[in-house]
Amino acid sequence: QVQLVESGGGSVQAGGSLRLSCAASGFPYRTGCMGWFRQAPGKEREGVATTYSRGGSTFYADSVKGRFTISHDVAKNMLYLQMNTLKPEDTAMYYCAATERTLVDCWGLDNFAYFTYWGQGTQVTVSS
Repeated sequence: QVQLVESGGGSVQAGGSLRLSCAASGFPYRTGCMGWFRQAPGKEREGVATTYSRGGSTFYADSVKGRFTISHDVAKNMLYLQMNTLKPEDTAMYYCAATERTLVDCWGLDNFAYFTYWGQGTQVTVSS
């Protein structure tokens, strides 16, 4: 059974940093994708950053490019999101998600639909 558990959220001032962690158990890392998504109040859930489960290419939303970095430690079964230069508009519930499906790439709304495993989320609040 796949379980994803996020941690590391909190409240910071604009310009600050946070590192989110996702502990993944029961996930077959040889295939599929993993990533971070977020949902702000009154807004749709959006992709933040994704990567292949086996490692390799990373994908980012334009709004976080250059500020956020996704990384995956397969040996520790951990997925991370380093968030720097945080802005108030980054305030949201952040979710770790994964799919076992082999996809051409791990980005795009069509591919996001295949992310079937989700954590419960961790709140990030950035004040101005």
